Amino acid sequence: MAWENDTVGPDVAIAGVHISERIGKDVAGQLDLEEALEASRYASHPFSSHPKEWPPLFEVVENRELPPVLIERFNAAGGEGTALCGIFPEIRRAWASVDNALFLWRFDKWDGQCPEYNGEEQAICAVGLVRSKPGIFVEAIQYLIVLATPVELVLVGVCCTARGDGTDPYDELSLQPLPEYTIPSDGVTMTSIACTDRGQIFLAGRDGHIYEMQYTTGSGWHKRCRKVCLTAGLGSLISRWVLPNAFKFGAVDPIVDMVIDNERHILYARTEDMKLQAFDLGVDGDGPFKKIAEEKNLIDPRETQYGGRRSAASRVLARAAKPSIVYIAPLSTMESKWLHVVTVLSDGRRLYLSTSSSSGSNRSVGGLTGLDNNCQRPCCLKVVATRPSPPLGVSGGLTFGALSVASRSQPEDLALKVETAFYSLGSLVLSDSSSPAVSSLLIVGKDSSVQSSAVSNFGVSARSSRALRELVSSLPVDGRMLVVADVLPTPDIAITVQSLYADVEVYGFAALRESCEKASAKLWARGDLQTQHILPRRRIVVFSTMGIMEVVFNRPVDTLRRLFESNAPRSHIEDFFNRFGAGEAAAMCLLLAAKLAYSEENLVSNAVAEKAAEVFEDPRMVGMPQLDGAAALPNTRSPPGGFSMGQVVQEAEPVFSGAHEGLCLCSSRLLLPIWELPVMIVRREMVSDTRDDEGVVVCRLSTGAMQVLENKIRSLEQFLRSRRNQSRGLYGYVAGLGDFSGSILYGTSSDLGTGGMGSGRNLFGPYSRTVDSGDGMAANKRSRLPYSPAELAAMEVRAMECLRRLLRRSSEALFLLQLISQHHVTRLVQGLDSTLRQRLLQLTFHQLVCSEEGDQLAMQLISSLMQYHIGQDGRGTVDEISVKLRDGCPSFYNESDYKYFLAVECLERAVATTDAGEREILARDAYNFLSKIPDSADLSSVCKRFADLRFYEAVVRLPLRKAQALDPNGDAVNDKIDPVKRNDALAQREQCYEIVVDAVRSLKGEVVQKGMQEFGASAKFSGSGSVLDQTSRNKYIRQIIQLGVQWPDTLFHEHMYRALIELGLDQELLEYGGSDLVSFLQSAGRRTPQEIRAATVISSMGGSPLRASEAPVPPSQTKYLDLLARYYVLKRQHLLAANVLYRLAERQCSDAGEGPTLEQRRQYLSNAVLQAKSASTTAGTTTTRQNIDDGLLDMLEGKLTVLKFQMKIKEELDSIASSLDDVQNITESLQNNSFPHSNLMADANFAIAAREKAKELSLELKSITQLYNEYAVPFRLWEICLEMLNFANYSGDADSKIVRETWARLLDQALSKGGVAEACSVLKRVGSNLYPGDGACLPLDTLCLHLEKAALEHLSSGVELVGDEDVARALLAACRGAPEPVLSIYDQLLSNGVILPSPILRLRLLRSVLVVLREWAMSIFANRMETTTAGASFIFGGRLSLEQTTMVNQGVRDKITSALNRYMTEVRRLALPQSQTEPVYRGFRDLEEKLLAPSSLPTF
Repeated sequence: MAWENDTVGPDVAIAGVHISERIGKDVAGQLDLEEALEASRYASHPFSSHPKEWPPLFEVVENRELPPVLIERFNAAGGEGTALCGIFPEIRRAWASVDNALFLWRFDKWDGQCPEYNGEEQAICAVGLVRSKPGIFVEAIQYLIVLATPVELVLVGVCCTARGDGTDPYDELSLQPLPEYTIPSDGVTMTSIACTDRGQIFLAGRDGHIYEMQYTTGSGWHKRCRKVCLTAGLGSLISRWVLPNAFKFGAVDPIVDMVIDNERHILYARTEDMKLQAFDLGVDGDGPFKKIAEEKNLIDPRETQYGGRRSAASRVLARAAKPSIVYIAPLSTMESKWLHVVTVLSDGRRLYLSTSSSSGSNRSVGGLTGLDNNCQRPCCLKVVATRPSPPLGVSGGLTFGALSVASRSQPEDLALKVETAFYSLGSLVLSDSSSPAVSSLLIVGKDSSVQSSAVSNFGVSARSSRALRELVSSLPVDGRMLVVADVLPTPDIAITVQSLYADVEVYGFAALRESCEKASAKLWARGDLQTQHILPRRRIVVFSTMGIMEVVFNRPVDTLRRLFESNAPRSHIEDFFNRFGAGEAAAMCLLLAAKLAYSEENLVSNAVAEKAAEVFEDPRMVGMPQLDGAAALPNTRSPPGGFSMGQVVQEAEPVFSGAHEGLCLCSSRLLLPIWELPVMIVRREMVSDTRDDEGVVVCRLSTGAMQVLENKIRSLEQFLRSRRNQSRGLYGYVAGLGDFSGSILYGTSSDLGTGGMGSGRNLFGPYSRTVDSGDGMAANKRSRLPYSPAELAAMEVRAMECLRRLLRRSSEALFLLQLISQHHVTRLVQGLDSTLRQRLLQLTFHQLVCSEEGDQLAMQLISSLMQYHIGQDGRGTVDEISVKLRDGCPSFYNESDYKYFLAVECLERAVATTDAGEREILARDAYNFLSKIPDSADLSSVCKRFADLRFYEAVVRLPLRKAQALDPNGDAVNDKIDPVKRNDALAQREQCYEIVVDAVRSLKGEVVQKGMQEFGASAKFSGSGSVLDQTSRNKYIRQIIQLGVQWPDTLFHEHMYRALIELGLDQELLEYGGSDLVSFLQSAGRRTPQEIRAATVISSMGGSPLRASEAPVPPSQTKYLDLLARYYVLKRQHLLAANVLYRLAERQCSDAGEGPTLEQRRQYLSNAVLQAKSASTTAGTTTTRQNIDDGLLDMLEGKLTVLKFQMKIKEELDSIASSLDDVQNITESLQNNSFPHSNLMADANFAIAAREKAKELSLELKSITQLYNEYAVPFRLWEICLEMLNFANYSGDADSKIVRETWARLLDQALSKGGVAEACSVLKRVGSNLYPGDGACLPLDTLCLHLEKAALEHLSSGVELVGDEDVARALLAACRGAPEPVLSIYDQLLSNGVILPSPILRLRLLRSVLVVLREWAMSIFANRMETTTAGASFIFGGRLSLEQTTMVNQGVRDKITSALNRYMTEVRRLALPQSQTEPVYRGFRDLEEKLLAPSSLPTF
């Protein structure tokens, strides 16, 4: 088994869970005193005696006589003066007064000092001690002594001075008179003084009233000190100047005793007439003084409810005289949440009272949690439980066993006669004067032992185990007992205990405002078993008439120690184990063997420790690991000759020995005060530079408390390790069997092979793995047990080893916290971000020890500590602090951490130096250190520092080394393993890759979202790196890319390529990318791996790879294909670039926002065409060039043209859709009108359909057939239809019927919109695009006739004023100015009488012919004169010279002249009035004359 390794892992985690469960059981098992008293009402043995063979439970360790000066003064008074006495445990002093003199001396030692104070003239009648209120007196006055005489009340300051070595804070005491704090008592004799921890002083007067003595600094007319009566409103005013007896009109019941419950803020008073009063002091003790209840007849109401169970002793006492109250004491909340005060009667009985109306059993389970006692104020005073008086005749020689009170009665003359009593923290001290010969002390304390017979049956034992059982012992005493007090723990112990247990909810320390000595002493109320490892033996001081006696309470561990020291017989040790149980006894053996029990005198010797260790390992004492119920199996045989079917077969489970149980108890009690509590807290009252609302972060525990706890845990772990190394006990037995690795829950019985069992010595004797099922039964009817003794022993050893590892880890965590606390936690955590700070505040000690998060946060703290030491202030070196960390907490700080921080130190020195060469060497050294621990270092902040030093080799290679170390088997790229495992490996790699990418982002100027602030802000470290210009940034970016490309990690290359693309570093990627860049871009931009291979095969054959890329491209892949195309262009691979660009252009998408716009698609296709043309010019062979020209280029050009059609259609559809809003507005305005608006609704539906179709067009490229049939024709886009028909070289019918109909629809559409003018404009625009072509898409005859008829119709009807030149000029523009085609169409129409039967229409056509001829003549003349047609028109309107006319082409002039003669004849033939034909005829005639005139032409 790897004992020394793996301190962090499943073993520690599982052991931590077991400790948590054990702590939970211990906390749940702690009973409230009310529950224990309730259960004891049904028990017949409420008391037990200490075994006479054992050392005494209570011992008198010191008897001291009274100071001689005191005896002398008392004798001088003749015994007739006023004498009082008492004990002030807070200042370690006893006191006594004789008349007007007060004496103080040490009760725990005699130092020869007994100062006397006699500043008063009157006899002292009451004395009290109070902690002074802060801010009133000088700091040296810590306490005040309150003296009451019949005439005045006096405050005396108490100053305590510590010894020079600091070991005794109460070494010297001086009294300081305070004359300004003296007030008259107004004649009231005070009988008792009680003080609160807040510095309040309450005095009980013989007049039956309670007063408060208030003291302040005094200012103005306010007095420094005054007396206020709290129980009589009028008396509080009159008592200052009127005689005190003036208003007493009846018998007065003086108050003889007062006590204060400082936890619940309740004052209890006892009167001379045996009345018990309760007063409420307010929630925090500063509220109004309020009387709650007063009870005279104190009796337990439940004692009469169970008359049959009333003891004989109770009946005897009932016949005796009525007992009196001799003592009252408040109960600590650690004893009970619901019982508040106890009274001791003169017959020895105790009455437990509550100030709450309801019982504790109704408010919580176990009494451990409940309502805040300060929130629920007292409302009554009632008896809840009665405890019978302890039996007489008890002494150290009584036989062992329980004492039954109910089974015997005592004679009346032997009944207890209690003179004085004392109760504190569960212990009762009675002064018994029933025997006239000698007086004795009866000490009653809680019996913490556990009887082995307590689990005999379920019904009674469950109740009896919860019942309160007390040990009774008797001590002889000389004289009469006067006062008893607890000896408080020393300040160093108190501070440690309070720091440890202050925040443990079950102990309730947080609500206490008492001094740490008083608060820590209350931990004794939890019992010795819970506290004997941390608290010393309890001591009390008994002030008697003969002197002072110091009594010590021996704990169970002290009894066991004394048994070992006296070499007691083995039977006594066995009795001890039987009485306390094997687990508890084994735990006490551990306390002695590891020397964990608190010993004020170092009482545990090495011999005792060795004996305790031997008993701890003795299986005859602690038992053996066995199966639950296995011992009963041999007795469960069936009757002879048959078998039983009614028996329940239970699965046997392992039950470990008392040694394991003792280790669990000891470990859980050590870890209880820290286990589930946070290690850090926010303290807001401290002064700090942080914001007031945040406070400062500090360790919850003090350094001293952590040191004490660490030492104890280390001692326990070292003891276990030494026994293991020596192969003692079960360790040796298991070591003989072989190596048993794994934790207690992970190990299996198969690890133990039966063949190795014989090599070890069987400590437990023979043990059969089979149990007979009956006498004489066959072998096949024997039941097999699941584990052998050897296997059970190995399981227990594994469990104990897990606990040992947990203890070691816990001690190291405490050491680390001490080291952090010594360097000021606030300073170390101020560099952490808010998230880490919050996680640190929520971190419990359990998580720190057992979880990965705890390990991470511990490393954060160590990092801050290192930064503090090796920072620029130069407080130390890595070696100095590393020695402490490696020695104190190696599981938190190992060799890898040491090298890591050596590297950090080098980086710090590199920052500080100004020599560039030295900086380079130091950075290289840091890089070498970190290269040795690639998987251990947290590189985020370190690489940031390397980046500041411009050492980018480390920035790139260290994260890549770590990625390789984290995934050495390449699980991130292994498709055959579990996907979860693969994804985890990939995630770890990507975290490393991001460090390199962050460096690029920083150089690029992007904001790095992931903070790399483990060692504080980068600003502290950026001194070496000046602000970079853009040229330097680009240089370092290229360096990082080149270093990354050189590293053989394909996953990193892909990660870096993606990051560069996201950062816009496309050009750097294309220039410096590795050989796998093309494959990356291809794989990122393709849908399947087969697609790119097909494209590559096609392109290698010289053909078009387009068909291999017809699959749609997702939006996320566009940028990769775009870069791939740019890469191909850069590498002059034009064909592949054209292929990629075509894929981008044809990319499909489901949403218009995801895909490219049509304009972007057009740009892609245009570039593809350009690349295809470049490929054709650079192709090597004629065959390849022909394939490219015929295949790729033609297709791309055709696709580009079709895309232009699609863009036009979409534009038209968007225009139609934009009119939808106007239509809707008009529709709304006509809703209340009777005017029909069906046409408007139809237009609206039409616009909606157009919007939907426009959206479809934006998603993908459409074919020309789809565009024509699904978009252009349905939405009457006739102009685009004609262009598509022309592009497609449509010749579906001989007479081009579809083209003519399309033209007719287009012209009709134009005529309906804007008349003939609009139609002529459409003809000019569309016709010029279709001319010349093959004539199929520009039927001039149809167009001419359609327009001329429309012009004549519009003109005749007066709808539109149409000029003679409009149609003719439109036809000329459609033919791009060529007059001959137009003139030919007019000749064709005029020659066909069927087409033009109307003479008016023929005349209209002749006017148009005249315009054509005139335009023809002007165009010819303008061409010859190198001028424009407008210029020729001007010339025709002026005069021409002979030279100019001779320049006109004679052949053209003859054609025009011949046509003029023909058309003049045609005009004469028209059967129309001459007035209509004459202008047309004259026009032809004039044009002819101008053409034929030799010298000049008349103007038009």
